[in-house]
Formats: sequence, C-alpha cells, structure tokens
Amino acid sequence: MDFRLRSVPLLSRVGADRADHLRTDVDAAIAGWAEAALLRVDSRNHVLVANGRVVLGAASAFADKPPADAVFLGRIEGGRHVWAIRGPLEAPRDPDVQAVVTDLRRGGQSLDDVSAQLVSSAIALLNWHDSARFSAVDGSPTKPFRGGWSRVNPVTGHEEFPRIDPAVICLVHDGGDRVILARQRVWPERFFSLLAGFVEAGESFEACVAREIREEIGVTVRDVRYLGSQPWPFPRSLMVGFHATADPAEQFSYNDGEIAEAAWFTRAEVRAALEAGDWSSTSESKLLLPGSISIARVIIESWAAL
Repeated sequence: MDFRLRSVPLLSRVGADRADHLRTDVDAAIAGWAEAALLRVDSRNHVLVANGRVVLGAASAFADKPPADAVFLGRIEGGRHVWAIRGPLEAPRDPDVQAVVTDLRRGGQSLDDVSAQLVSSAIALLNWHDSARFSAVDGSPTKPFRGGWSRVNPVTGHEEFPRIDPAVICLVHDGGDRVILARQRVWPERFFSLLAGFVEAGESFEACVAREIREEIGVTVRDVRYLGSQPWPFPRSLMVGFHATADPAEQFSYNDGEIAEAAWFTRAEVRAALEAGDWSSTSESKLLLPGSISIARVIIESWAAL
C-alpha cells in the first residue's frame, strides 16, 4: 500500500519571503527598519493573534534601528521587512483589534500561511539564541550575525548556525485496514498518536524509523516510505514523516519505557476519532488524536481517506 499526504502540513507552507540575501545587508536592514513590522514572542513562546493573523507592531516604535538580538524573518506583502524579538507582548494600538494570547500548539491551526511561517521561524531562532550565547568550540561569548541567522565569535571569527534536531514520525499499518497508534506515559488517557523519535549520529531516516519503532513497541517494520516533513520549533526540531508496514501477529513490548500502551485501530475507528475532533475536544471518544498543527494529523487523515 502507498499513499501521499492530502495537504501540506501547516508549518510547512510557504508564506513570507525569507529574503535571505538581506541578512548580511546592513544598509538594507537599517533602511527597511523605519517601515518594518515587529513580532514579539514572550518567554513562554506566546504571541498575540487577531483574526487568524499574528499581531505585528511597528519596529520603529521599539527602537531606532534593529537591536543586536532581533532576528530578521523576511518580507511580507508590499516588501515590508519583518523582525522578531524576545520580550513582553504589547496590545495592538488599534482598540478595535481584539487580540488573544496563544502559542503554536494551541492556536496554530487558526493562523494563515504567512503568520504560521513567521511565528514558527521566530520561535525556532529565538529558542536557539537563548541557548547558544557561548561558543560550542571554546566557550567564548558569541554575538548574533546575519540578521540573527548565525552567531560569531568576535575574537576567532568562528561562525555557528542554528541547530536543527531531525526526528522521524511514522504511521505503521498492516498494508490494509489497520494502523498502530500509541500513547506516551506523560499523555492523558485516550490521547494517541504516531510513533516518533530523534535521529542518531550516523543514521539514515529510514534506519531511524526501524530502530525507534523496535525500541518503543518491539515491532519490526518493513517497506519504509517517505511522506513529507514539517518544522517543529519545540524547541528546534524537523519532523520527517514516513509510513511503514508491520505484522499484526507480532506482540508489543515496551522496551524503552516511553510508551504506556499501543494498539491496532481500524480505519473506521480512526475516521470516527477524526470526526470527534482532536486532543482539545471534550468528546467522550475512546480515541483522541493530535491537532491539525501537527504533521501527525495530516498523515493520519491521509491514511484514513484511502
């Protein structure tokens, strides 16, 4: 059995122009700052959202020029530059704009493509800067460079770039009408999703799929096939999606202690769970699935639609 994703995962959609050529153009950055938009992200990675769009303030009202710790996100409609900073949220100046405080996990599904890209990029970059203030080579303090897309040791000139942790996520099926869903120990009862794990050094994505599933539930998979990917800035991951086949006769064994339970579910059961909503639902469904911000949801929906 083979299938494709029915839609592009929310955080994988192209919205703003990243305009990477402007990251080292200091004159352009300063010139664009006067009319630039500013995205504020607080210490909990919360942002303000109104009418499906992230709230952007005026950069010039914050400072006369781009601060050293601001990150350049690109350009939006009209060529307007967008920067992001870590700091307290500020209510929109327009009293008619009703904004709410939210984050990507809870409110990401309501964002348009431009906002989703801006927020996910800002969070990933700001999270990296929070933990990369000192060189990984010699421990020296580093300074932001390239509009926040790298950090440089001012003494040695050594440049470090944002770290991305690749992880796989896989829908395991029997080649027919059944799929494995699992619940982590830290999740509430009835919360199930796909199996996932981080890629190890010297390992391919496909090998990681086989190893992680074997470690987590003791099942051997075959015919591992790629589906798609999605940035996941919690704090700086890239989720790479696959599907694979397993034998339902194999017994589950929870070898690494991460998974509390796993089970085979029919396509009809999965469809019913999708109709019941997601993890935020008050439904009494025996199976609750991830929300639409996650590539897991897109993979499950694509399989269920076969």
